[in-house]
Amino acid sequence: MTFLIVLICVVVAVLLLKPAIKKAPAIWYAAAIALALLYIGVLQGLLPLPAPVRNVLFLLLQKGTLAVALFTVVMFVGVFPRDSKPRKYLSPVRAELSIIACMLIVGHILAYCLTYVPRVLGAGVITPFVSVGLGVALAVTVLLIVLGATSFNNVKARMSSQTWFRVQKWSYVFFGLTYVHVLAMLLPSALSGGMTAAQSVVAYTVVFGAYAVLRIVRAILDRKRGDLF
Repeated sequence: MTFLIVLICVVVAVLLLKPAIKKAPAIWYAAAIALALLYIGVLQGLLPLPAPVRNVLFLLLQKGTLAVALFTVVMFVGVFPRDSKPRKYLSPVRAELSIIACMLIVGHILAYCLTYVPRVLGAGVITPFVSVGLGVALAVTVLLIVLGATSFNNVKARMSSQTWFRVQKWSYVFFGLTYVHVLAMLLPSALSGGMTAAQSVVAYTVVFGAYAVLRIVRAILDRKRGDLF
């Protein structure tokens, strides 16, 4: 259930910090990069920190919980009606939140490339779950680069509206594959009786499942109104 707690905290933080993020996004981008680099430094033993701090960073960054929570907020904005207060309030920082999440998830990617992947490959035996997880992770990383790059206003300005909308629709594939990746990584432990992993599977399934249902409903309603995205 840790993901749900982090998600709730992120929602509250985004609602409170929205004006500050919109006013000076570069500061938040720098903070996200610094946080990711900080954890990599801790992981490599270059920056000794107290165990409680390391544990929090492990949960938020190496597990990717903070970034996924931010991506979840970004995606859920799209399930609200266009004239609703939540969508009007958060839409102006949707791109900025996406970029921050992309920068934070780099910490997750680097951490696993430096620790988990070499250990798995060195063992010589890769389970089906791990194979799926790593394969999907590669696809997610490619989409992450494309979607993250096109979220910057200067890149968006050089693209036609039609092309930009077509690229951004891949965010649905990205979000869905993120769930598949998480599931592939957590299910082995959950099926072996791991309570924490099982609870996480339930939490992610509820959130991602709710999004899928609500987004389909929104798409049907928007199509009736003639909205494109």
